[in-house]
Amino acid sequence: MSQEGYDKLVAELRQLETVELPQVREAIAEARDKGDLSENFEYHAAKREQGRLLSRIRFKQKVLENARVIDTSRLNNDCVGLLSRVEMTNLSNNNRMTYMIVNPHEANIREGKISIKSPIAQALLNKKAGDVVEVRVPAGLLKLRIEKTEIV
Repeated sequence: MSQEGYDKLVAELRQLETVELPQVREAIAEARDKGDLSENFEYHAAKREQGRLLSRIRFKQKVLENARVIDTSRLNNDCVGLLSRVEMTNLSNNNRMTYMIVNPHEANIREGKISIKSPIAQALLNKKAGDVVEVRVPAGLLKLRIEKTEIV
């Protein structure tokens, strides 16, 4: 995992534990004060939200427990791998695109980050600039030429 992804995950976990969970606990206490719990919709909704939050917290804790931050200075800059930024051209329409290959927990297509487990990333792994790669995606077959690769 990248240092940026690790820091982001730690910040999300801290937000859940210190801000959102106390708010939900407060909502449960307020709903409990309103009387009969068997027909108290607010109480049941707050309890459901608490369960959802606790589940997200446990998941993020487990991810952080098993996470390793990768030292980018030790990665190979010649070929595509984890934490590589890859500039490529779709040969069918000459459309240029740039993606960073990250672990699945950091993937965010809006930020141009694709999971190393995605079909495109799998096809690009260990390839070099100038290589042409064919990738089978749900929309069909893509032919991509790698223009440039760099470690970020």
